[in-house]
Amino acid sequence: MRQLVLAAACVAGLATSAAAQTFPSRPVTFIVPYAAGGTTDVLARIIAKAMTTTLGQSVIVENAGGAGATTGTLRVVRATADGYVLSFGNMGSLAANVPLYPNLAFDPRKDLAPIGVVARVPMVLSASNKSGIRDLKGFIERLKNQDNPLSIGQAGPGSTGHLAAARLLQLTETRATMVPYRGAGPAIADLIAGFVDGVVDQTVTMIPAHQGGNARALAVSSKARLPQIPDVPTFAEAGLPAFDLTVWNAIAAPKDTPPAVVARLAQALEAALASPEVQKTFAELAAEAPGAEDRGPEPLRRLIAAEVDRLTDLIRSAGIRVE
Repeated sequence: MRQLVLAAACVAGLATSAAAQTFPSRPVTFIVPYAAGGTTDVLARIIAKAMTTTLGQSVIVENAGGAGATTGTLRVVRATADGYVLSFGNMGSLAANVPLYPNLAFDPRKDLAPIGVVARVPMVLSASNKSGIRDLKGFIERLKNQDNPLSIGQAGPGSTGHLAAARLLQLTETRATMVPYRGAGPAIADLIAGFVDGVVDQTVTMIPAHQGGNARALAVSSKARLPQIPDVPTFAEAGLPAFDLTVWNAIAAPKDTPPAVVARLAQALEAALASPEVQKTFAELAAEAPGAEDRGPEPLRRLIAAEVDRLTDLIRSAGIRVE
């Protein structure tokens, strides 16, 4: 009996090894747990194009927003662990959702196999042109005027935009009407249309809106002004130095994905980040690729664990809740 078990284990091991050696033999899918048009979606499409070249198979981006990014992430958790269905998420879907949803059906620290960090991105507070707000001081003054409450659009419960907006209100000791969307893309569309007064989102989406004159960027969470939008002050310069939130975006696979497949995907991500085209696009959008010491599966594993703890403290102190 013992010999049969060992033989079966050997056969299974050989099959896994063979599958890893031929990976990928068909298209790979990134599940973005947010609507199209937001930062995570934009970054996913940039990286998908570059990884398609490296892997020799198409990398497809599929948007699966809803339930605070839990719907799309759960699809990956429950997918076959063969490397063909991956989560392209961020610190909201891969860390903040743990304290936000006490009954979450999965734990990203245990139920996902990290591939690697893609980028860290500063946050930008922008106001609609219709609001008439010209700077951070004016935005805060309007927040304090409860006779005419401001509305802030965000990408849904537990999203990075939600966390950022709640942190802003906590620091300024103010209130606003929070308007949730199924992703940053729809929120920014309504910001441009003037249906909401403000949005806090990542530079990847906010820089083009500001450069095109479609919305007015008021402050950026980077340590120094960004060369892409040099007219926009940092939060520190604008009078709110404690707002220093930046967002990381990353790729993960279902747990139990074969190590050789994880390594192949990590290698493809590394090649994508080294691509001159990706580097040029990231520079234009103020997205910072991870340093050498922060690349690969193990650094992401440590990051997710640390961020669950850090964001638990932030969420509790800011009184952030999801309905």
